Amino acid sequence: MARSRLHRVTVTTLISDIIFWTVRRRAVWESAMTDRIQEFLRNRRSEGLDTEPCLVVDLEVVRDNYQTFAKALPDSRVFYAVKANPSPEVLSLLASMGSCFDTATVAEIEMALAAGSTPDRVSFGNTIKKERDIARAYALGIRMFAVDCSAEVEKVARAAPGAKVFCRILYDCAGAEWPLSRKFGCDPEMAVDVLDLAKRLGLEPYGISFHVGSQQRKVKAWDRALAMASTVFRDCAERGINLSMVNMGGGFPTKYLKDVPPVVQYGRSIFRALRKHFGNQIPETIIEPGRGMVGNAGIIEAEVVLISKKSDDDEVRWVYLDIGKFGGLAETMDESIRYAIRTPHDGAEMTPCVLAGPTCDSADVLYEKVPYPLPVTLEIGDKILIESTGAYTSTYSSVAFNGIPPLKTYHI
Repeated sequence: MARSRLHRVTVTTLISDIIFWTVRRRAVWESAMTDRIQEFLRNRRSEGLDTEPCLVVDLEVVRDNYQTFAKALPDSRVFYAVKANPSPEVLSLLASMGSCFDTATVAEIEMALAAGSTPDRVSFGNTIKKERDIARAYALGIRMFAVDCSAEVEKVARAAPGAKVFCRILYDCAGAEWPLSRKFGCDPEMAVDVLDLAKRLGLEPYGISFHVGSQQRKVKAWDRALAMASTVFRDCAERGINLSMVNMGGGFPTKYLKDVPPVVQYGRSIFRALRKHFGNQIPETIIEPGRGMVGNAGIIEAEVVLISKKSDDDEVRWVYLDIGKFGGLAETMDESIRYAIRTPHDGAEMTPCVLAGPTCDSADVLYEKVPYPLPVTLEIGDKILIESTGAYTSTYSSVAFNGIPPLKTYHI
C-alpha cells in the first residue's frame, strides 16, 4: 500500500513537471537567460572552448537584485551572504554599491575587505568559531559577532573585548524548500541568558538573529520569528539589557521550477510583522540575502555524456551529464532543489529521465526519486543549460574528485 501511494505521488509530481514545462518553459527561460549570457556562450562555443562545463554570472542581474532588496526593505541594512558566491567580481560590485557582508570565516572576511568593504560593514556571522579566528577578525577591525551559547560568548569576550554580539535563536523553517537543521541557534529562553552573560563579560549585547530557511517561498514566514525575537527583547529589557538590532537572516528565494513572490512582497510582509510585534519601537534590522542576490544571475552550460537504459523494457532513460553533485550541483542532494533545464530540443515530446553526474561515485545522481522530464530527441553531445545556478554551485564544486577540475566560472 505504502509503495503504491509513493508511486502515485511520484507519477503525479512527474506529470505536474511535464505540464509545467509544456506551458511555462519558454517564459521561464526568457526571464532567466540574459542576452549577455547567450552571446558569451555562443562565442565560447565558436572558439572551441566549450570542452568542460562552466558557470556564467551576469553581474548586471546582481546589480539589479541588490537595488531591488534596497528598495523593498529601505530601513534594513543588506549583509550579503558571502558563502553563496564569494567571487571577487560579485563582492567588488556589491561593495561599490554600499552592501555589507555576512561572513563565516576569516578567509571570507579577508575577501570582503579585499573587495573594498570597510570592517564596520562586515559581520562574523558563524556561531562556530575558533578563538584564534575571533582574535584575527578583531585585529582586522571586525566588531560584530554571532553567538548562540555561553561558551562562544566567553571566547568572544577574551578575543574581542567590547565587541557587539547578537544571539541566534532556533526556528523551525516551515515552508522552506531547503530547511535548516538545529545546528545553529538556541531556544529563545536561553538566548536571554547568553546575552546577559555577554553584558557581564563586557561585551555589547546587540540583538537577535534567526533564519527562516533557505528558498523560503512563504512571505509570512518572518512573522512568527519576529514574534519570538520581540519576546527576547522584552525579557532582556526586564534584566536591564537593551537590545537594538534584529538580524532577519536570509531565505529569500530565487526562481527554479516554481514561481516565487517578488521581493517587494517580502518587504511589505516583514514591515507589517515588525510593526505588529515591536509597535513604534522598531529596532535596527539586517537582512542576509545570498541565493536571492545571485541565484538567478547564473547559468551553467553542461554536456550530455551518455543516454542509456537499465533494461530493454525500462521506460526511464538515464541521462549522464559532465557535471553532477561533486561539480557544483550539491543542492540536488535529497532532490531539494530542482533546477530548470534547457535543451536544444525544447518543444519536443518529453519522457521521464534519471539525471546523473559523470563521476565514479554511486551517490552522484541528481534526480531519481522523481525523474526529470526531458525531450525524447535529446542526444549525446547536446549542450544543456541549467538555470538559476549563480548561488551555491561554484563554491560547492570539489577541488579534483576523479581528477575533474573545479567548475569553470565567468563573470560578465
